[in-house]
Amino acid sequence: MSLGSGGGIRVEWRTSVALTGRVLKYLAVPLCVPLVVALLYGDDILTFAVAVVATFLLGFALEQLDPDPDLGAREALLMVALTWLAVAVVGTLPYLIAGMGTDSTLAQPVNALFESMSGFTTTGATVMGNISFEQHSHALLLWRQLTQWLGGMGIVVLAIAILPELSVGGAQLMDAEAPGPGIEKLTPRIAETARVLWLVYAGITALEIVLLFVFHLVGLAPAMDNLVAGTDHAAAAYNAVAHGLTTMPTGGFSPEARSIEAFSAAVQWLIIPFMFAAGVNFALTWRLLSGEPRALLDDIEFRAYSGIVGVFSVVLATLLFTGGADVGPGALDFYSGIAGDIEASLRHAVFQTLAMVTTTGYASIDFNAWSQPLKYLLLFAMFIGGSAGSTGGGIKIVRWIVIIKSVKRELFTSIHPEAVSPVRLGGNAIDERAVRGIQAFTLVYMLCFGFGAALLMLDAARVGLDLSAFEGIAAAASTVGNVGPGFGRLGPMGFYEFFPVPSKLLMTFLMWIGRLEIIPVLVLLTSSYWRS
Repeated sequence: MSLGSGGGIRVEWRTSVALTGRVLKYLAVPLCVPLVVALLYGDDILTFAVAVVATFLLGFALEQLDPDPDLGAREALLMVALTWLAVAVVGTLPYLIAGMGTDSTLAQPVNALFESMSGFTTTGATVMGNISFEQHSHALLLWRQLTQWLGGMGIVVLAIAILPELSVGGAQLMDAEAPGPGIEKLTPRIAETARVLWLVYAGITALEIVLLFVFHLVGLAPAMDNLVAGTDHAAAAYNAVAHGLTTMPTGGFSPEARSIEAFSAAVQWLIIPFMFAAGVNFALTWRLLSGEPRALLDDIEFRAYSGIVGVFSVVLATLLFTGGADVGPGALDFYSGIAGDIEASLRHAVFQTLAMVTTTGYASIDFNAWSQPLKYLLLFAMFIGGSAGSTGGGIKIVRWIVIIKSVKRELFTSIHPEAVSPVRLGGNAIDERAVRGIQAFTLVYMLCFGFGAALLMLDAARVGLDLSAFEGIAAAASTVGNVGPGFGRLGPMGFYEFFPVPSKLLMTFLMWIGRLEIIPVLVLLTSSYWRS
């Protein structure tokens, strides 16, 4: 590889920046969606017109740094990290422009960056204390939803699917960006694999949107008619699209301040299978749709995922049904009616289990009012994560499987030191380098969580902010795991705006590295990456 400009740097950074610019240039296209909504409602038209033009021009300018980029492995790592940072920065434009001259929390650059990063990384944490159409336009709140849908399957994976010039180094780019230990190549060409993944993702999203609107038409979703200004059908259509855009990416943003709690039990039941599907490896979903139903049952990670969701749901449902949830005084009166109600107990248990395990972050109820043991259970669920190759965050189930198996092997070899016992997954031996990589990732993940929580507590003490240890732990776990809601003031009906600026920047960083699974970003901080 040729030297980059300056001081023996062995990374062609211009290549990475130019390709990042190419992605930014095409980000102007999805920005046209809220522009159309702005034209329909007559709000924030100039906001999105300026954002579209500015995004295109910035991307075009960066693209000129290297008109004929040659992508290598190092450039791929840098390009992916820069792309996710750049789209989050550019994503602040609508928030900042719309917030000019208002008391919106998004008028502050750090808040706008936090919200944008939370959207694109599908975290779902928010600094918006007032989520309403009185404060924000329909177009702006739809952009907020759309950022999560774009980030769900991956900005770079989308770029590989639609930009031929990225298909040459597509495998390296997908390895750097895709969630989980690896992504299965479904077709001979990596660009075609990217298209297949996005086709499945878009198809399931469209199905959910249609079903949500059908529920409105048949009278099963009455609340969807009232939350958006306009005719009943227009309001329901807006809500169907808004929530369809944030379920499959396991995002959790909602234009309704009280999340999915605002809707009927039927709507909550409808969203449950889509959250479950979002936590499944999309390669398995593609095989299922291709007529291979046994692929699900034969997959050890899917079986573990289903079992974990089932066990957590049963435990939560039992506690809710028997009154063990100990609903606190801050809850609404009707929460007390959950005890003894099988349907309500099961619905909220399954919903909140999936919302936490898959890191969707939706809320069918203010679980912050539950007892402390139940909140500890939900906190633990944050660390599990979805399947590899899903849109879920967290550590990922397949990694936990490998870690448990490697611990069992260590116990076995301590008794039988001469034995050769490889770690197996689905009957196949796993390469030892992959096992060490999984162990290293999990250790680094926990270190980032631990240091993040400690730094948040220290920063809160610096400014005299009354932040409990549980809130600090939840904030760190929620942001590095791309979960969204936490506990205390960070609960599903709360927000992160009260944190000091350094803490919000730290959590923005945690969301960024969490979405890229930490290692690709940390590699960029080593001197060997740049010079060896």
